[in-house]
Formats: sequence, C-alpha cells, structure tokens
Amino acid sequence: MKSVFYVIIRTLLVIPAKLLFRVKVVGRKNEPKRAEGPYLVCGNHQTVLDPVFLCVALRRQQPHFMAKAELFRVPVLKHLVRWLGAYPVSRGKGDVGAIKRTIKLLENGYSVGMFPQGTRCAGKDPRDCRVKTGAAMIAAHAGAQILPVHIKMKNYTWKFFRRVTVVIGEPIPFESFAYDSEQQGEYARISEAVYAEICRLGDTVK
Repeated sequence: MKSVFYVIIRTLLVIPAKLLFRVKVVGRKNEPKRAEGPYLVCGNHQTVLDPVFLCVALRRQQPHFMAKAELFRVPVLKHLVRWLGAYPVSRGKGDVGAIKRTIKLLENGYSVGMFPQGTRCAGKDPRDCRVKTGAAMIAAHAGAQILPVHIKMKNYTWKFFRRVTVVIGEPIPFESFAYDSEQQGEYARISEAVYAEICRLGDTVK
C-alpha cells in the first residue's frame, strides 16, 4: 500500500537521483509484488541518503522507516517525514513502542525498511560494521519475509555524479531461518545471516 503523497514525492525524486547519483538498480524483479505480502527490507547503512536510494529502487511497495525522534521536532520537516510514512524512534533507549508499531505495520500488510547496523557506518566497509538484533526480532514476531538490499558506492560514501548501485536480493522467507524460540542467541544468528547476504550482494557487482 502506497500513499498518494509518497507516490508523488518518490516520482519527483527518481530523476534527480538518477542525474545526481547515477542510481542503478540491479535485481529489481526480486522485489515482492503487493499480492506476495509485505517485507522487511534490510540494507547496509553508509549515508543519510540511504532511505532515499531504497525508495527510488523499490517500486512495488512503500517501505516505512523508523526515523530518529529528533526529526519530528523540526518544523515543516516533521510533517514531511510523517507524510512519507516514517515514524519516530528514540535511539539507544529501547523504544518498545516503536518496535511494536513496526511489528503491527508488517502484520497489517505494510512493508518496513530497517538497517541491521542500527546506525550509519560512514566511510567503512559494511563487513567491518557491527550488526544489531532488532531486525531479526521484528521479523520473528511478525513472521515477515526479509528483502536483503546492498547499497554500493565507491569508498562507501556518496558524491555527486558518482555511481550508486542498489542491488536487490531474493526475498528470504522467515521460515528458512529455522528459528527456535527456545534457543538463546537466535536473533543474533539470524541478524548475522541476513547481514552476510547483504554484504554478499555487494560482491556481485563492480
């Protein structure tokens, strides 16, 4: 499900993104169709523009993103991010409300975007960044499929007119992780597996 405002903003972003960042999308066919259910899109996080790159790359569904609570205190901007489907999260405080909202969105058929790293890892090889367990926990509670995506750019930073390649991998049914709620460390295991696939996707393109 996509809001009218989101469709308009995304349409306006596509051409500038292609001109300014030469955005190229690989594996676009892998994005699930609306009838195939919602997904939790998980990607590497290097720059503040990563949510924009994901929205430009994904056409079939609208990913809703958690956004730091500070953005919702900025006049005008707070309305814009809400209209785009973002919602606030208090980072570093174990925001249970935001987690429950994310699970509910997935259960209600809306797709959600998350970055397993939890925060930007600017200028560093994604393989050298730590991964948090939030995405796996949310996927487990919602039973949602995971769509791995790699955002690739030279030197792991953006620069005008430098190529940004978004690689969309095949969706991973949550059942394939053989999650066992009785075992300790399952969220960490699944998060690492998802992140390994995200990194592997980056190796498939030059």
